[in-house]
Amino acid sequence: MAIREELRSACFWRAVLAEALATLIFVGVVLGASATPGPLAPALAGGLAAAALPHTLGAPQANPALTLALLCTRKLSALRGAAGLLAQCTGAVLASAAARSALPDDASLVTRVSVPPVPVPIPVPIPVPAGAEAWLWLQVSAAGTVGQAWGWETFATFQLALAAFATANNRAAGPTGLALGSAVAAGALAAGPFSGGSMNPARSLGPAIVTGIWDDHWVYWLGPVPGAVLAAFSYEFVFAPGASREKLGACLACRDVAPVEATSPTPSSPSTAPPRGPPPTQQGQDAA
Repeated sequence: MAIREELRSACFWRAVLAEALATLIFVGVVLGASATPGPLAPALAGGLAAAALPHTLGAPQANPALTLALLCTRKLSALRGAAGLLAQCTGAVLASAAARSALPDDASLVTRVSVPPVPVPIPVPIPVPAGAEAWLWLQVSAAGTVGQAWGWETFATFQLALAAFATANNRAAGPTGLALGSAVAAGALAAGPFSGGSMNPARSLGPAIVTGIWDDHWVYWLGPVPGAVLAAFSYEFVFAPGASREKLGACLACRDVAPVEATSPTPSSPSTAPPRGPPPTQQGQDAA
């Protein structure tokens, strides 16, 4: 479909609106739960939201990492991918602004890397309560390093994206929402102590824009995006029923993989041209 025709399509704009609304709902739910100390509440909130969204808004991605993975595997057009990314980031910013106005503490909104705390002496005198140390602690906890946070974000998003692509290909095998919600909750619980368990660049971008806190923000793009792309290639070209070298060659040569899938006896996940086509997710994710 030509770009001009697609821009005039009501289905295109419904899909874009669904991406913005789904990301707003997902990020808002996770940020609201983040007011509770610990990773359990955000993980459960993100998992439940991810389980519900496929049944309400036609299976949006609501996660830039998944959208980029769909683009890399040529299951999404460049126009739909760009519009989806913009809609997701917009929804995340709106949710973050609303959460900031409702929550008393901005710090709970931001996904942060947990590294060993380093005491930083204050160069100017400040009032110190009795019994307190005159030090500033850079991080909340001492669970790991920046490298470990990046590794956990990559791994958590890998398993989430693998579940998203597999459920898109096997919708008849079981409840899609349950599988995705479980993947979001599991990833958030596993990566939460190290990085906050984002698995969703939009979930981290929104609070960063609203609060102005950009500490180690690269982790939440260079972790989830490669993890999702690796999972997409692993499933589509290795584990999917229609995986083949011809299909991989067509993708790497920037050719349409649909003709290759059509000649396969058991084609893999369908094209995402219709609004209900893309594999569902979050982010927790935030999906966070």
